[in-house]
Amino acid sequence: MNNNNWSNRKVKDGLLRSLIYLATALTVSILFIIIGFILYKGVPGISVDFLTRSWDDKTTFVNVKADAGRTGEGEEGYIPALGITVKEGDKNLVITKIEKNSAVKKAVNMKNVSYVLKKEDTITKIGSDNTEDLSYGDAVKLLQGSDGTLRLKVTRPGGGIIPMFVSTIYIILLSLVVAGPIGISAAIYLNEYAKPGRVLNSIRFAIQNLAGIPSIIYGLFGMLLFVQTLKMQYSILAGSLTLSILLLPTIISTTEEALKEIPRSYREGSYGLGATKLQTIAKIILPGALPGILVAVILSIGRIVGESAALIFTAGTIAQIPEGLVGGKASAATLTTKMYWLIKESGDLSSASSIAVVLLVLIILLNVASKMITRAFLKRTGNG
Repeated sequence: MNNNNWSNRKVKDGLLRSLIYLATALTVSILFIIIGFILYKGVPGISVDFLTRSWDDKTTFVNVKADAGRTGEGEEGYIPALGITVKEGDKNLVITKIEKNSAVKKAVNMKNVSYVLKKEDTITKIGSDNTEDLSYGDAVKLLQGSDGTLRLKVTRPGGGIIPMFVSTIYIILLSLVVAGPIGISAAIYLNEYAKPGRVLNSIRFAIQNLAGIPSIIYGLFGMLLFVQTLKMQYSILAGSLTLSILLLPTIISTTEEALKEIPRSYREGSYGLGATKLQTIAKIILPGALPGILVAVILSIGRIVGESAALIFTAGTIAQIPEGLVGGKASAATLTTKMYWLIKESGDLSSASSIAVVLLVLIILLNVASKMITRAFLKRTGNG
């Protein structure tokens, strides 16, 4: 071989390898920069309160049966009759400690439903007296001298993401329950039953087009069909059904590719042993394609968690835990839609980044759980 040609090939090979390494390093660097920025801005805002509280402050009137005959000594602000300790807050009293047998653990709201008071709850009214109109000492004396049933106005501070977290989990589960069986069944039909021809090509062309439609179009469709026409109002069911339609192209395409990877000999061997086509699909093809189906599920979870446009038009933006599937009390914001509104309305980048950190952890945990379930299933069926 000519030495000049060999040298040129080595130079070109080295140049191409350098470009590949550069592209890889650039991609990894961008990923680390994005994740690093999110962690830098978001981790300081992560706390127990952030993870467990509601987003909005909640104000409630409660009735507490105080026991004036109960005595005891404690630190400043200790209220023996109620079994709590309070401190001076911003114009109000803040509960700092609650005893095990405290009367406030048996408090009820105006509907006579149990409403247990917690630490950090703020007492803004004692009977008919607003605590902001009283000095700290007078407010404590008023509580210490209470006897019988005492009415308190209590505000529970918000600033937490628990409603959006619960709503996100609900929508993930509902969307997968609807889209999963339909998408997998459609993929089985296209790969195992449909005959090649114009009809099959038309279906696949439609699926490809559905995958390219912007999510905001799905949101508008969901609002017109589910929210308005079917009278579901802004609800997690309307949002989940909209996302189910959005997920179908991903689930169908990925599952179909997984089914194509199963060798033809497996099918022929099963038929040769007397199995029907349905038995072959259920016992041979689907278990073998399960890792690929898992990929479809993981991609779908990522799409659900990252979706905001479709949900704003269908599920709403109220930070509450849904109390049903449809109706006003079923409207709920997910973590992503809340993050969008934080940036849009108040420009609160720190809180939005904290929510983004929670989203990253949630996706990782869901992916790990999906793989563990699949591995356990494969072991049980003897395919692992």
